[in-house]
Amino acid sequence: MNDGGTAAAQQLALFDRAAASAAPATPQPPEFRHPQATHELLLDGHRVAYALRRARRRSIGFVVGTDGLAVSAPRWVRMGDIEDALRSKGAWVLRKLQEQRERQHRQLAARVEWGDGAEFPFLGAPVQVRLDATTTGAQLVAADAAAGQPMQLRLGLPPAAGAAQVRDAVQSWLQRQARRVFEARCQHFAPAMGVAVKRLSLSSAATRWGSASASGAIRLNWRLIHFSEATIDYVVVHELAHLIEMNHSPAFWQVVRNTLPGFEQARAPLRQAVLPAWD
Repeated sequence: MNDGGTAAAQQLALFDRAAASAAPATPQPPEFRHPQATHELLLDGHRVAYALRRARRRSIGFVVGTDGLAVSAPRWVRMGDIEDALRSKGAWVLRKLQEQRERQHRQLAARVEWGDGAEFPFLGAPVQVRLDATTTGAQLVAADAAAGQPMQLRLGLPPAAGAAQVRDAVQSWLQRQARRVFEARCQHFAPAMGVAVKRLSLSSAATRWGSASASGAIRLNWRLIHFSEATIDYVVVHELAHLIEMNHSPAFWQVVRNTLPGFEQARAPLRQAVLPAWD
């Protein structure tokens, strides 16, 4: 029996196990799963579980939203054809899924702890919440640049007010400001563009900043009030332009450009928005 050889072998085995445990694990591609997933498919090594709905339509449609990938297909289309269509759009689907995931991560990081001292953006500038039971309703106080203090929204709530109560009070105030600002901007741009707004309403859509109908009805997402006036103006002009061109043709974009030259700069913040989570 060679005790030296045995000890050396044991040490070598121990070294091998330690090296194996220290070796970095191979990162796995992210998985994307819709909460109502009915099918799944590998796209470029990524497992994508999607919700499939059969509908009365002529073509296969893909929608990537906050829940993930949803597919709509005619009842007569075979699963093999649906999967082939998904593979052909694989790069687009994965890019949109990753964008949605990154957006959700940014929103989670931006979640506000509603209470005294909480901050949120208003017209592109920070506003700090101050709870003051002696205040009536909600009052906006201008920033004090000399003292290095941002604008303050003083709420007539006791210091011990719950987070939901503070959040709801701030949201109610923001929605009132949104209606006031949006109405003023529509009144400013509509006559110059030769259109008339028959009805303006606020929306809480998760993925759309605005919409317009041929009847002259405009819907604007109240969360736009977080952005600067320049960005709000872009969305207002965008929707008013739809009262002239109900499409996104070159003619439509020319209407927008004629009203807001260089609108691309004002539009940019909408693409990378990180706003407070209100749910």
